[in-house]
Amino acid sequence: MSEPAAFALRPATHDDVEAIDALIGASARGLGRPDYTDAEIEAALGTAWGVDTELVRDGTYFVALAGRDIVGCGGWSRRATLFGGDAEPGRRSDLLDPTRDAARIRAFFVHPHWARRGLGTALLDRCEAEARAHGFRAAELVATLPGVRFYRARGYASGEAFRHRLPGGVTIEFVPMRKTLA
Repeated sequence: MSEPAAFALRPATHDDVEAIDALIGASARGLGRPDYTDAEIEAALGTAWGVDTELVRDGTYFVALAGRDIVGCGGWSRRATLFGGDAEPGRRSDLLDPTRDAARIRAFFVHPHWARRGLGTALLDRCEAEARAHGFRAAELVATLPGVRFYRARGYASGEAFRHRLPGGVTIEFVPMRKTLA
């Protein structure tokens, strides 16, 4: 049995935004190709898949570090926006009510060389714990097709897949998912 991967989690900062953006591109291109075309991946980058600096400012977005390198990222939110970076149209910053709304699990990306080494699980555990600590009893997200397998293995139930319009008229398939937080 191999040793567990050595990484540490910490809240993302504004200084991390450029590295997070590069990680999102590497993750999407490296891990998304079995499920998405090159045109879908490139159209999604920067909008549907991009850095949401509101999460960074809120302190609810985290990075996984291997040494000084950011090799994973993901967060949670108490705001209404379900997915997308700063350039995604239709963003909603209004605060959710934890007594009736689900926390949002947002923007999980892992560098391809670090896939399946526990980063996503560690990030998700941290996000779910923080959402629970803020009174949320459920979490929901909009998953990429590769993400569906990851979230389903961690107790999320799938809703009906939908096509999302991206720049240039390209569409991409996403899947809404939800989990009750114990």
